[in-house]
Amino acid sequence: MRTQVRETQQVEILNLEFWIPNFRIGCLSVLFLLAGCATFSPPTPPPRSSHDICGLFLEEPNWYKGAREAYLKWGIPIYIQAAIIYQESAFRPHIRPPRIRMLGLIPLMRPSSAYGYAQVLDGTWRWYQEKTNRLSASRHKFEDVADFIGWYNAITVQKNGVSKEDAYHQYLAYHEGHRGFQEKTYSEKAWLMQAAQNVHQRALVYQKQLDQCGAQLEKKCCSQEGLIAKRQEN
Repeated sequence: MRTQVRETQQVEILNLEFWIPNFRIGCLSVLFLLAGCATFSPPTPPPRSSHDICGLFLEEPNWYKGAREAYLKWGIPIYIQAAIIYQESAFRPHIRPPRIRMLGLIPLMRPSSAYGYAQVLDGTWRWYQEKTNRLSASRHKFEDVADFIGWYNAITVQKNGVSKEDAYHQYLAYHEGHRGFQEKTYSEKAWLMQAAQNVHQRALVYQKQLDQCGAQLEKKCCSQEGLIAKRQEN
């Protein structure tokens, strides 16, 4: 009886010794497969003309129209809207924060729910949708995002007393939230203040560019609207 038990144990040990390395190989195969899946999903490249707001809006006249409507509605300059979008996504519609990786290879969860042109969190977007009654608005539609930035920054003007033309502080409030901005949570984040400075500098560049091509954009985007309005007046 004891001999039979010992033989059974030896068989089990042999099976275990065979199973463990195969299990390890299987796990490693799965891990490399997961890492490979992540590797073969390159992010969408930004538009070629993202540094030239005139070229970008001439390529995408509906973008200019959406930003223009947001400006007329909320008073936030087009060049500040565009500078924030460039900082957040470089004009890429479906971008998300990169996943946290285990052992530098295995993709896990994302650090936040930020998504789309303006990297808006799920909860913040729902708040915007409810407050503006724009329930079908999407974070990957440029016109909706322009309206969101206009709406959010207009609240910054009211709550935090930041000028509509102050790209630097508008971005700090955009990133930290209105309460965080009031509590100056950004003061301990050198990287964030540098990002805000980048937004400020890019807004200046976009402003100068729009001064050069604004009339052309208006003609391409809205001349037909002007004709319709005149006909309605008559």
